[in-house]
Amino acid sequence: QVQLVESGGGLVQAGGSLRLSCAASGRTLIDHTMGWFRQAPGMEREFVALIGSTGMYTVYTNSVKGRATISRDNAKNMMYLQIDRLKPEDTAVYYCGADRSCCTTDPGAYEYWGQGTQVTVSS
Repeated sequence: QVQLVESGGGLVQAGGSLRLSCAASGRTLIDHTMGWFRQAPGMEREFVALIGSTGMYTVYTNSVKGRATISRDNAKNMMYLQIDRLKPEDTAVYYCGADRSCCTTDPGAYEYWGQGTQVTVSS
């Protein structure tokens, strides 16, 4: 059974930075695409960024492009999302997901999910 656990969220002022982490356990996810998604109150879960199994392929949603960096450490079964120049509209619960196929932005395709970590950006 795969478990994903996010951490690193918190309250930050606009313009600040956060580094989110996703720890996987239960089995290696070296062959899975990993992704970050977020969900604001009353909104659907939306794609933020994904990284292919080798770490060489990345995709970002336009709203974070140039401000975010997704990375993974397969040896540690970890994934990260660094977001700089945070904006109030980045406020959401951030989830990490794992997908055995490559490389969709559709959250419905992801088979494993964490419980989420809250990111709140104050203006």
